[in-house]
Amino acid sequence: MVFSAPIFVFLFLPLGLLLHAILPKGARNLMLLAGSLLFFYWGEQVYTLLMLVSIGANWAFGAWVHKVRERPNAAKRVIAYAVILNLALLGFFKYADFVGDTLSTLLIAFGVLDAPLPPPGALFGTSAFARDYILTATGDVRLPIGISFFTFQAMSYVIDVYRKEGEVQKNPFDFALYVTFFPQLIAGPIVRYRDVDQQIKQRFVDRAKFAYGVQRFIVGLSKKALIGDTLALPADQIFALAAPERSFELAWLGIICYALHLYFDFSGYSDMAIGMGKMFGFDFLENFDYPFISRSVTEFWRRWHISLSTWFRDYVYLPLGGNRKGTARTYFNLVAIFALCGMWHGAGWNYLIFGLFQGVFLVAERLFFTERVPDRGWWRHAYVLLVFVVTWVIFKAANMTAALEYIGALFGAGDFTNPARPALMYLDPLVATMIVVGVAASIPWVPTLAKAKERWRAAGERRGLVTFLDWGSSFALLALFVLSAMQITASTYSPFVYFRF
Repeated sequence: MVFSAPIFVFLFLPLGLLLHAILPKGARNLMLLAGSLLFFYWGEQVYTLLMLVSIGANWAFGAWVHKVRERPNAAKRVIAYAVILNLALLGFFKYADFVGDTLSTLLIAFGVLDAPLPPPGALFGTSAFARDYILTATGDVRLPIGISFFTFQAMSYVIDVYRKEGEVQKNPFDFALYVTFFPQLIAGPIVRYRDVDQQIKQRFVDRAKFAYGVQRFIVGLSKKALIGDTLALPADQIFALAAPERSFELAWLGIICYALHLYFDFSGYSDMAIGMGKMFGFDFLENFDYPFISRSVTEFWRRWHISLSTWFRDYVYLPLGGNRKGTARTYFNLVAIFALCGMWHGAGWNYLIFGLFQGVFLVAERLFFTERVPDRGWWRHAYVLLVFVVTWVIFKAANMTAALEYIGALFGAGDFTNPARPALMYLDPLVATMIVVGVAASIPWVPTLAKAKERWRAAGERRGLVTFLDWGSSFALLALFVLSAMQITASTYSPFVYFRF
């Protein structure tokens, strides 16, 4: 079940909100836990057991490390067990096929083997159960939705208890709610336990908070359904073309559509998660902050998928020494965490290379760019966008050969245009409109106008304009919801790129 599915928008979410409102406070957490498990089971069936194993193990690890954390050696052993178990679960289901294929290729290349190793999925046999629930159509191990998110959340809880940065949760059901809470279960933001532990115990929802949650959900739904889904189709079609068919103009149209699709798809999901959290009384931290206005790659990563960037900073970069062990070690740490960040997104060489590129650019900025070049000028925005346009080709492409062919087309390696496939074949009026809307929505003029409106209201100035903006924003939200509802009920093409992560 996805947030933009009609059954979720018109049945699951309203029913959940109704039950949360009418049930006594003592029963609300159990209702949310049951609803969250149902939400996950809806699409994952048997993998719900895997998530329950993760929850039980990490709750036990949290209790264990809390008991022994005054004994440093014992506490470190518990943390090692917890990290090993979590990474083993994530590694097998997400990376086993990639590691197996790579190992087979190397062993055959060096003459050790004559045939590939059996795929990891062979461990599950060939039963109907394995084919239906465990393996994909090609025999690979199927990736459970959201495993990267709920594994990182559970692991951060145990580490925070060890560091005395979070309280141990003695109630296993409350801990299970933290891990499974459906708004952030499958796509984040990655929530730290210490940020919501008191909200799990006691929270409130007033009219203003609920109204803001509804507003945020509608904005996120429209970003996903109207902009993200519309631009996903031409992006997928252009990337799927054979290299000789992809002209210069088509390559640029495809990557622009993909960049906007990726941003509005994922940030839209984050907006919906934050909005639903508000409706149920939870305050989640922001996950995006208009990254396309960044003036450096460093700034971009402070604005893009903030919860993931800060997770790697706090649990990998700083334990490796951060910037406290000299310049060379700092640069190594930066490249290392972004290589891991790339691999977090998927099992493939292209994801690793994507992450390495990001780390190299961060190091290059520290060496040559940030402190020596004035922090102004349109070209700094252009530089950041160009870096991400090129690296997102690597992120999107099926393999590095396809990525290099696509990048070549971006920089004029092929024809400027292909008469057999003109850009207008993909750039219909709706796509063109959503590109313009997407570019406009990537600039923070709406929050700037909202702050100005509140300033005028507090000062008693421009009352007519304030009233117009109040009514206009309400009408705009209603129109966005109606248009989004029409889109999600009429369209069968609604990809969500982060499902594979």
